[in-house]
Amino acid sequence: MQLSQAVMKLTEDVVRFRRELHKIPELGLEEFKTKEYLLKQLQSFGIKEIYPVLDTGLIAVFRSEKPGKTLAFRTDIDALPIKEETNAPFASQHLGKMHACGHDGHMATLLGFAKYLSDYPEAVRGTIVLIFQPAEEGPGGAQLMIDEGILTDFAIDQIIGLHVFPDYPEGVIACRKGPMMARNGEITIRVLGESAHGAQPHQGSDAILAAAAVIQGLHAIVSRNISPLSSAVITFGKIRGGDAENIIPGEVVLNGTMRAFEDGVYETLTQRVKLAAEEIAKGYGCSAEVSFEHLYRVVDNDPDMVDAVRDVAGDSYIETPPYMLAEDFSMYQKEIPGVFFFVGTRDEEKGYTYPLHSSKMNFDEKVLLGGIECYLRLIERLNQSQVLREERSNDQRD
Repeated sequence: MQLSQAVMKLTEDVVRFRRELHKIPELGLEEFKTKEYLLKQLQSFGIKEIYPVLDTGLIAVFRSEKPGKTLAFRTDIDALPIKEETNAPFASQHLGKMHACGHDGHMATLLGFAKYLSDYPEAVRGTIVLIFQPAEEGPGGAQLMIDEGILTDFAIDQIIGLHVFPDYPEGVIACRKGPMMARNGEITIRVLGESAHGAQPHQGSDAILAAAAVIQGLHAIVSRNISPLSSAVITFGKIRGGDAENIIPGEVVLNGTMRAFEDGVYETLTQRVKLAAEEIAKGYGCSAEVSFEHLYRVVDNDPDMVDAVRDVAGDSYIETPPYMLAEDFSMYQKEIPGVFFFVGTRDEEKGYTYPLHSSKMNFDEKVLLGGIECYLRLIERLNQSQVLREERSNDQRD
């Protein structure tokens, strides 16, 4: 994909945006300095329509007299509770917080896009809505923004988003039709037994032993209750129980995640986890209390919009396999057609190989220019598809 000269001229600004934002990471719904920075930049571009949403979100709007759709472009703005170890000169100034998932790059991309539209208003067709969304990492800012009415208030027709992705080389644009990222939920299981001395286990009910059996049993759900042609995962990453090596605890708490690409599979996981945990614990003389927090839906890309991404990306495009990662962009896709794509950041020579959420995750900001170029081309391409549909409809009526 060849970058236009006008996009190339944004390089210095995009690098600056990303590095200044990288220094001030903030957790979900606490992004006050981030919002202040974003607002200052948007105002400096001369944008007339800027609206606050929630305490830390922003909306910027561009309108044109040229007919067209209302297209939304979304970035997440929050960071993670991670101590940075990149040794970059622009490393986090907020101890224990880091933009380890690339949201600083997403913001820089949308700011660069906004600057371009401000400098070249003729690029706008219909209405362009830029969404600066808090709390993607939790508790789920997309749904909060939807609940504030942004999709209906601005009459958004379609939504577009991207994510930097170190699995793919620099310059790659990766997408796929249909499910691309999983539906996810969190599992909490309280295994309740009866405490006893470690030398006299027969006088109690061993919650640790029961919890171990629960974990082993639940992992069989995917292999025995889910079709081999479907995908699902259950993982437990946290166990808490016991205070001393010679005391059998009366309670153990398990925390895990479950993910699937199909709603039916996800519902099966929910039912089987609850039933199996309760019955397995009972077999060890214990009980189990199972609760779920259902988080994000499947990132389900609109096929026509994926075709548009493929067309504008040209030889930079590849089809990605689906990933069991989760992303709250999916909540917008529940309401309106949307497309979400990856921008490759991997570069072995530069050392940009660390995964998302790593304390050493970093990338070359120049890859973000490809995202801006795609966004600009999508304005025209998605409106062309609207014109073609209208022409076909008129022909059929004639």
